[in-house]
Order: sequence, then C-alpha cells, then structure tokens
Amino acid sequence: MNGYKSFAWLTVTALIALIALSLVGLPGLQVAYGKPPKPTPTPTPGPTVTPVPPGVYYVSVSGSDSNDGSQSAPWRHIQYAMDQVGPGSTVNVMGGVYNETVTVHNSGSASGGYITLQNYAGQTPVIDGTGLAISGEMGLIVIENKSYIKVVGFEVRNLKAGGNRSVFPAGMWVRGYGDHLELRNNVVHDIENSCRSCGAHGIAVYGRNPSASIHDIILDGNEVRNCLLGWSESMVLNGNVEYFTVSNNVVHDNDNIGIDFIGYEGECPDPAVDRARDGTVVGNLVYNIDAYGNPAYGTDRCADGIYVDGGTRIVIERNTVHDSNIGIELASEHAGRDTSYITVRNNFVYNSHMTGIAFGGYDRRRGSTEYCKIVGNTLYNNDTDHTGCGEMLVQFDTRYNVVENNVIYANSQNLFFANYFSENTGNVVDYNIYYSPGGANGSTWIWMKQTYNSFSAWQSGTGSDAHGAFVDPLLVAPASGDLHIQAMSPAINAGENLSSNVIGTQDIDGNARIIGGIVDVGADERVQ
Repeated sequence: MNGYKSFAWLTVTALIALIALSLVGLPGLQVAYGKPPKPTPTPTPGPTVTPVPPGVYYVSVSGSDSNDGSQSAPWRHIQYAMDQVGPGSTVNVMGGVYNETVTVHNSGSASGGYITLQNYAGQTPVIDGTGLAISGEMGLIVIENKSYIKVVGFEVRNLKAGGNRSVFPAGMWVRGYGDHLELRNNVVHDIENSCRSCGAHGIAVYGRNPSASIHDIILDGNEVRNCLLGWSESMVLNGNVEYFTVSNNVVHDNDNIGIDFIGYEGECPDPAVDRARDGTVVGNLVYNIDAYGNPAYGTDRCADGIYVDGGTRIVIERNTVHDSNIGIELASEHAGRDTSYITVRNNFVYNSHMTGIAFGGYDRRRGSTEYCKIVGNTLYNNDTDHTGCGEMLVQFDTRYNVVENNVIYANSQNLFFANYFSENTGNVVDYNIYYSPGGANGSTWIWMKQTYNSFSAWQSGTGSDAHGAFVDPLLVAPASGDLHIQAMSPAINAGENLSSNVIGTQDIDGNARIIGGIVDVGADERVQ
C-alpha cells in the first residue's frame, strides 16, 4: 500500500514553483505519514477432512453438500467443495451467484498435481459479497500458505467496506508463502473501501514469510475494474514475492494504482527479501486509472497505470497504458532504498494526465532509481493536464539509467523531459525520436534544473541524443490510440541494437523485435 500523494501543480514558466520543487521534492509525489495499521489476518485453520479421491467434482446453486459432488449430484457450496478435495482434483463450479467467501485450506503438490477451482465450461459462477459481514483482512477468495492451486474463470464482486478503517477487503488475496499459484481469467469488480486512511485491493499477493517466498505465481487474463481502493492498488505484488508473471490482464476504471510491484513496506520482516522481484509484466492493458475524487487524494491526479516501488529485476514489456494519471513509474518511497534493474520496453503509453513515464526517488527525502532501462517505447500526448511534467519525468536521485530508442511525441505543451533535480548521475539518453507541434526550435527539455528550448540546445548542452532526431515519426492514428508507425516512418531502422536481452525479442504486437541486426525506434517494429 503506497503512501498518500499530493501534487503541487506547476508549469514550465513558473520559475518560483520550480525552485521550490527542486528543494522539497519532485513535482508532486509526497508522502503523508501516519497511515493506520493494516488489519492483521487471522489464518483460518482448515477442517480435518480426509480428501476425496482425486477426480473431477461439481458445485451448483441447486446442489447439496450432502451429495457426492458428482455432476449428477453436485455440492452446494464452493467452500465445502474445496475442503473436500486434495492434489489432482478439479472443482467445476456451475453458473449462478454464490454468496460466500472461499478460503483454500488444502494444497496441491508437485507429485499429486494442482487443486483446480474453475468455472464449468461456458458458464460464469459469481462469488458475491453482498450482505456478508466484513472484518479484518478479508477476501472473497483467499489463498494463504498454500501451493499448487489454480483459480480460473470466476466473477468476484461486491465486497464493500464503506469507509471502515478497521478492515481491508480484497477480491482475491494470496498471502504468506506458497508456490505454483495461478489466478486466470477472473473478473474482479466493485471491491470498495473509500476513506482518507483506508484501503482495498482487487487482486493482492503479499509475501510475508522471511524464509519462504511466494514464487512461481501467474496472474493472467484477469480483469479488475470499478473498484474504490483508498490508498491501495487494483492489482499488487508486495513483499517476499518472486518469479512471477503478470500477463494479459485488463485493469481499468479504478481510483488508484493499476498494477503495482512493491518493496520495503514491512510486509515481510526481513528487508533483504521484502521486495517484489524477478518477474515479467507483459501484454497488459491498463486505462482510466484516476485518483481524482478518491478521499485519500482529493483533487490530486497521482495514480500510476503500472508502478514499481522498491521492486527489482522486473521486465515490463508490450503493455498498453493510457488515460491514467501517470503511465508507468519506477520510483522508491523509502529512504536508502531503490528501485533497480527494471526494464521498460516496447510499451505504448499515451494520454496520461501528468506524465508518460516517470523514474527516480519518490522525493528529496527518500529513494532512488538505479540501473533501469527504458527502451523502445512509444509515448504520445502525455501530461494532458499541462502540469510541467512532460512526456518523461526524471525525479530525485537517478543513477545509471538508460533511455534509448523511444518515440516521444509531445502535445502542445512541447515538453519532453522534466528533471528538476541535480542528483542525476550517469544516465544515458540517446537514439530517441522527438516530435511536437512547437517544432525543434519551439520545444523544451529540462535536465538537471536547466532548461533547453531547442533540440540542438538539448544535444549540445547535455551531450544527450547524439544519435537522436527531431522528426515526425509518422504514427498511424495517434489521436485514436494507434501508435504504430507508417511504412515511410523515419523511425524504421533508426534505433540502436541493444541486444535482445535489453530490447527484447518481440515488439508491441509480438513481431520480431530485431530484424537483420537492426531495430526500429519505438514500440512497433515495422513489418515490411
């Protein structure tokens, strides 16, 4: 759960505001301390049950828990079914509304196989929290300290805490430790807790055990929408979580961060492993993530589409993020801690309210961003609110990051980089293509608090983009979100071949990223 953020809105011409911001923190991301303690979950021990033989079992709203769980005599409750089965079993749930919570008490195993809880083919079971008493850290589906579990094809909805600070609702909770866990093709919506100092999650993964991580976890094909989250996130991996894949999810129309990878919040008591790490974030669609009106943020627009706060060794590729407050951010909210070795590549980011991509420490008092690579992305019309943060915001204490091979297409603000801090060490910016309505001599780059009002001044004053260009990239239909390049685009073959380990093997559409040893600038590799 990330801290409160508040924005001191600025413009490029507001010199006094810029000086103040350079002294106190980046344009707008500041933490308010004193968050209330999070409710502590009390693991519910499972019933002592001898599992039924491995097989396929069924649940129906017209069934009975006194049945044998066969297709002709299904059980009535999902919880009852999950308490009966062990490794190698599949529970098929028929369509209908199940007004219950489900806590997984049994594990599958490597030798015996997964326990799979899934929708019956062609039907959608709904787990609905309407009217259920809410207490503590509560989820409609909870997996805690379990392994080899799959949950597939459910609609999970309507767990609403009002504005209760003593509870923490989520559609789906994965907690503690565990491995080989899969949440696939679920729709989570209308999970709510709305007050200044409370939170909720759509899907949450919290690794809390210092000696055993949550690992080999897949979140794929899920949708999280229409949630009121307070100071928390739509989809989050926090603490001792490693070797994960977050793919093909659609996260939209929520009032705080879309997808988040967090470290150093104390979810795991050992700081050495208290950070999400070694994962892949691929093929997700994130949009309409807006904190405006959220009681935790008031009128500030400060929610990221995709956020890494303290994570490390994560690849963020082939995602589309649009119409969110901040597109993608790599930051750290904790003094002396970093976000590091993140690769952001081959993504489309457009129509962000504040900035397209941001990286650097949370503010002057804490955090840094180090050894990250932002390569082969296409940014268009970000900072739609004209806050002075531009297409790319370079925050406090950035070290040895690489920004190359990006198409950066600014709006009428004509602002590409905004960097209001001198703590900027060893960062490399090159091979980027820029374009804006103001032209090469009417656009702005701000770097280490210095303003450059032409592309040539940017190149000569900073030594950056010696191989870059200011030219129309000829995007297909950017105003409607099609950021692919046309056949005659100057972005074709104009990038630096950074090797497949850096630039990736596939572009935004899954086409080959490097063809004949050359690469296009931006997220789209043009197929000739």
